[in-house]
Amino acid sequence: MRIPVIAGNWKMHKTTEEARSLARAIRDGAAGATHCRIVLAPPFTALTTVVAEVKGTPILVAGQNVHWETKGAFTGEVSIPMLEEAGCRAVIIGHSERRQYFGETDETVNRKVLAAVKSSLTAIVCIGETLAEREAGRVHDVIEQQLAVGLAGLTDRDLSHIILAYEPVWAIGTGRTASPEIAQEVHRAIRDWLAREFGDEEARGIRILYGGSVKPENISDLMRQPDIDGALVGGACLEAESFLRIIRYNAAGAGGK
Repeated sequence: MRIPVIAGNWKMHKTTEEARSLARAIRDGAAGATHCRIVLAPPFTALTTVVAEVKGTPILVAGQNVHWETKGAFTGEVSIPMLEEAGCRAVIIGHSERRQYFGETDETVNRKVLAAVKSSLTAIVCIGETLAEREAGRVHDVIEQQLAVGLAGLTDRDLSHIILAYEPVWAIGTGRTASPEIAQEVHRAIRDWLAREFGDEEARGIRILYGGSVKPENISDLMRQPDIDGALVGGACLEAESFLRIIRYNAAGAGGK
């Protein structure tokens, strides 16, 4: 049963005190929410603060990035043991902004994924096409390439440590959202690829999130799609009220798919 995941990527926002306030408001507002898992990904400087605020609740805290080595001369990087020590239970890998601005590739994503699945962290692995790639009709080719390289070397068992996030780059922070039907089509293609590579059972079990200008106004329609198992939320997670409305996409609760 795939329990939906609603993850908030705070990106480079929130000082320590701002993070404390936001985490506390989300914690209190989401108390009793059992229909989905909630993940908060604050900046590195606020990780321990947010972990302390959500301690004793089902809310998980994630790092926004990680290096594949456990230690070394990698100025500005953070390791898996550091994230674990801070209290993280998950980590975002391969976000489009990391690829676009910081030169991450499918190969470096793969090195991070292989390191993460050997740890206690769940890897939220991001994939998605640019507008030029979509307009050229290359969506499925791009997605399959990112999956094939990014997940290379994983076993069927490793998939239980992975959450995928489909984030069309043209919809991130632009206000443009893939229609539920467009998003579902790609999510279905992702699951079909996983079935071919890892087997039907593993493909049915993995959660695939949608990311790209997710808002309270469109989350319900997205979540009605059979292969969309949650959302990786950007701007709308920076205010407690809007993020809580996304978390409550189904006020009556939602079962696994």
